[in-house]
Amino acid sequence: MQEFTVVIVGGGPSGLAISALLIQNSISHTILEKEDCNASLWRKNAYDRLNLHLASEFCSLPLVPHPPSGPTYLTKDQFLQYIDEYVDHFDIKPRYYRVVESANYDNVQNKWVVEAKNTLEGTLEVYGAKFLVIASGENSEGFIPNVHGLGKFEGEVVHSKYYKSGSKYKSKDVLVVGCGNSGMEIAYDLHNWGANTSIVIRNPLHVFTRDMIRIGMRLVQYFPVYIADTIITILAKLKYGDLSKYGIHRPKDGPLYLKNSTGKSAVIDVGTIEKIMEGSIKVVPSGIKKIEKKNVIFENNMEKEFDAIVFATGYKSVANEWLKDYKYALNEKGFPKNPFPKHWKGDHGLYCAGLARKGFVWSKKGC
Repeated sequence: MQEFTVVIVGGGPSGLAISALLIQNSISHTILEKEDCNASLWRKNAYDRLNLHLASEFCSLPLVPHPPSGPTYLTKDQFLQYIDEYVDHFDIKPRYYRVVESANYDNVQNKWVVEAKNTLEGTLEVYGAKFLVIASGENSEGFIPNVHGLGKFEGEVVHSKYYKSGSKYKSKDVLVVGCGNSGMEIAYDLHNWGANTSIVIRNPLHVFTRDMIRIGMRLVQYFPVYIADTIITILAKLKYGDLSKYGIHRPKDGPLYLKNSTGKSAVIDVGTIEKIMEGSIKVVPSGIKKIEKKNVIFENNMEKEFDAIVFATGYKSVANEWLKDYKYALNEKGFPKNPFPKHWKGDHGLYCAGLARKGFVWSKKGC
């Protein structure tokens, strides 16, 4: 058994950030990462046109803020360059190809026992630690709802996690299911590549430009959330007008309040709303009832044939599958059982990092 003070499961931005802080305090630890690289979601499962929607001032890891002279909004490549420089600066050395199969708390030895398969060598490794950090991410595995007939759909089905570009969908009829930031941006990308694009929008949602969100995030540092919400909602109404005639309805509660209370983000518009208003991207205001061959039948009894369906229906945490004693920190869905801001600390030295569903924001203290 290899002994450390801390074992971190996951080599994404959160795991790297925890590692940097531990290195600064000379605390022995290791990172177990199942892929062959750090930040694998960004490197392998991000669509080509992805940029950070939040201003760089809100997207830095602890101890290394972005310089004020740098770009306000980072591209994917710029962010990954920042990650690479961060790893080099702190000499962070994750152990790659380590798939954690189980983690149990040993009440006799008062430590965590973690078993990980080294997929490169085909061996099983055992680690012991006083503290265990869950940094495997809230976007571990794509979620696709159980739609009647989906398994027999004669077109292509893809989750947004594996969507790269709309280049191969030119002149095809494509349905996007899910109207969060990924769904809206993918719909826009598909349209730009010449696809006949439709998007399912069933639930109310807030829409803002990224500059409006930046204003809101600055305001909330000095004023109550409801004031920031009121100001940026007025700005959105002035820019977009009444979107209900296009099938988009605003929630009653404000965007920052909803983010804090439910984890649900507002949509940051990249150009999709203009295309919806033009009629270039069609809004379907109803969920899918069933699928027959290539024909999608909606709950409002509308029917249409599609060549492909992109599910931008979110993710699910898989931490509960390997964390046998998850009850010390997580609920049945694999998310922190304690409410924010005390979500990060569990019992028996079990901690969470990056599972708050608050987006990519670190405090000035770096945590």
